[in-house]
Amino acid sequence: MTGNAGAGSRILGSLRSAGGTGVVRMEDRFGTGIDDVWSALTDPRRLVRWLGEVEGDLRLGGEFRFRFFSSGSEGTGRVEACEPPRRLLLVIKGLDEPYEQVIEAALAAGGDQAILVLEERGMPLDLLAAYGAGIQVHIEDLAAHLAGRERCDAGARWNELISAYRDLAASVG
Repeated sequence: MTGNAGAGSRILGSLRSAGGTGVVRMEDRFGTGIDDVWSALTDPRRLVRWLGEVEGDLRLGGEFRFRFFSSGSEGTGRVEACEPPRRLLLVIKGLDEPYEQVIEAALAAGGDQAILVLEERGMPLDLLAAYGAGIQVHIEDLAAHLAGRERCDAGARWNELISAYRDLAASVG
C-alpha cells in the first residue's frame, strides 16, 4: 500500500519508551522516488503545502522556527544531521514545552518507491498516544502531498486514530 490510499484504520506507527520518555516510529512507502520525498521533507516551499511553515537556516547546524498546521504546534529547532537524500536529524522544542524532542527521518529506495522511517523521541509517556496519532496524520498529509492531493481534516483523522494509539500506548511501560 502506498501513502494513505485506503488509510482507514491502517496504523503506520509503533510506540515504545526509552530513557523514561516516549518514542513514536512510523514507516510508510510512497509511489515516488527518494529525491522527491527528500525535497518534500526539506524544502520550505513544499513543507508549507503539507506540514506547516518553516523559516530559518535548514542547513547542518542551522536553526529554524516552525508552526505545524494540523496540531498548531509552534517552536524552534536545529538541524543536527543532514545527509541528502538519506537521513535528517532535527532537535525541536515547542514554545510551551519544557522538553526537547528528536526527529529522525531515514529514507531508502525500494524499486520505484521511497521508504520513509520516521522516529520521534523525547515526548512524555502520558502523551505518547496523542503524539502517535498526530504524527501519523503528518505522514498521511505527506503522502497526500506527494500524490497531488490536499491535506486531510486533521482533527477528524486524529479522532479516528487515537483509540488505536491508546491501545498501543497501554502496553508501553
